[in-house]
Amino acid sequence: MKDGVNGVALAVFIFFFLAVTVMGFLAARWRKAENESLDEWGLGGRSFGTWVTWFLLGGDLYTAYTFVAVPAAIYAAGAAGFFAVPYTILVYPLIFTFLPRLWSVSHKHGYVTTSDFVRGRFGSKGLSLAVAVTGILATMPYIALQLVGIQAVLDVMGVGGGENTNWFVKDLPLLIAFGVLAAYTYSSGLRAPALIAFVKDTLIYIVIAVAIIYIPIKLGGFDDIFAKAGEAFSQTNPATGKPRGALIPAEPGQWTYATLALGSALALFMYPHSITATLSSRSRDVIRRNTTILPLYSLMLGLLALLGFMAIAAGVKVTNGQLAIPQLFEDMFPSWFAGVAFAAIGIGALVPAAIMSIAAANLFTRNIYKDFIKPDATPKEETRVSKLVSLLVKVGALVFVLTMDKTVAINFQLLGGIWILQTFPALVGGLFTRWFHRWALLAGWAVGMVYGTFAAYGVASPTQNHFGGSAKEIPGIGEIGYIGLTAFVLNVVVTVVLTFVLKAAKAPEGVDETKPSDYTADAGDPGVAVELPPATAGTSH
Repeated sequence: MKDGVNGVALAVFIFFFLAVTVMGFLAARWRKAENESLDEWGLGGRSFGTWVTWFLLGGDLYTAYTFVAVPAAIYAAGAAGFFAVPYTILVYPLIFTFLPRLWSVSHKHGYVTTSDFVRGRFGSKGLSLAVAVTGILATMPYIALQLVGIQAVLDVMGVGGGENTNWFVKDLPLLIAFGVLAAYTYSSGLRAPALIAFVKDTLIYIVIAVAIIYIPIKLGGFDDIFAKAGEAFSQTNPATGKPRGALIPAEPGQWTYATLALGSALALFMYPHSITATLSSRSRDVIRRNTTILPLYSLMLGLLALLGFMAIAAGVKVTNGQLAIPQLFEDMFPSWFAGVAFAAIGIGALVPAAIMSIAAANLFTRNIYKDFIKPDATPKEETRVSKLVSLLVKVGALVFVLTMDKTVAINFQLLGGIWILQTFPALVGGLFTRWFHRWALLAGWAVGMVYGTFAAYGVASPTQNHFGGSAKEIPGIGEIGYIGLTAFVLNVVVTVVLTFVLKAAKAPEGVDETKPSDYTADAGDPGVAVELPPATAGTSH
């Protein structure tokens, strides 16, 4: 790692950071809201077309942490880190089947969150609360990891001083970045990340295109890169006594690889920020088109993952794997283009962090504050509360990053993936059938949450005793698999069995406020207009 501050790279980074800051504040005037409501602040007026939605979803799903962590996993362990590529391929046919239905029913009834839909479909505030709390808990560490991505870039550029520097001076650049993010998100809502996503994704595509051509040329071609990586992975890891990794996953790890890819695919669009970006689009056809063009990002992700092998071949040595790719850029690129790459990662953190904080705030406002604290809250008051909560969420993530070891944030993000998958039966199941009983869904969710948490708690790693990973032996099979998927199977089994029992006992099932035609309605259909949920009746929207 080079000593001192890379002044040229820092200047380029600051230029792009200031540019997107200005864009963030100007976004408040872009398609300016006609009224102050969560539809406008939290969903951009539900007005985004195909390309805006594509950039927004891409900026939302392919984050700075993805940019840093996927090749870092390759750098540390080899091909096992490629699981992110097949899971982002699996996810798009899956969401093609249910996202248009969710958009239609949400547009018809004015739903802002997944919990709004669950409450309306099953007539259960308790189940809605469970989905909301799960979403908030799963989102918080995800926001923290975006700040970790920014911090990795700042560390490599030499900004903030060394480990012995006063904590305030060391963390001041991150504090400034956080302050700017908080300010323009509060001011412009979802319009800010939607506008900035254009810059973020353009920079990332440019950086990846250059890196995948330029760096291999400097390193002697892919033959040399893979040869050096294979040699490095064959060396014994002193902490485990086993080889460091492998270019091809070994047979014992194939169950882990497959279940992690499948479980992650099922979980990705359960996250609140994914749904927030989806509901901001103006028609169900926009969603359909995006499921066909979003795989372009998976192509980018596959190329991005190869940077992990390049970092090994380039002789990058870091104690923290998250620094491997920023350090590769620092070592291989001219300073000015390293600045462009660092800006891509930094801006790649701001976009999803903004969307995630908005999504978490909307969940709190609609499904905790309005449902349980102040049912008669007006749309204007909902927006005000959501703005304040979005600030608190970001502050919580910042405190998380500044006061805890980075591995804690990573472990909680892995745990968040296990948790959010447990909302799948209520959300996706509810989009296709009303057969599941609301109490059975709640019990299944609870079983999945408890099993997943305790199973993850019992996983150790060479550096920690608990929450050391997300894979464990699958009961009854004996293979090592993704804990989240095992918990999901238990969740579904409990839900199905209890549904039979509760229906036989004639337990009250709650009122379904939706009807079949709501799930295929489009914005241009005759007679289709946003209907307010019962809790908002009598207020202007």
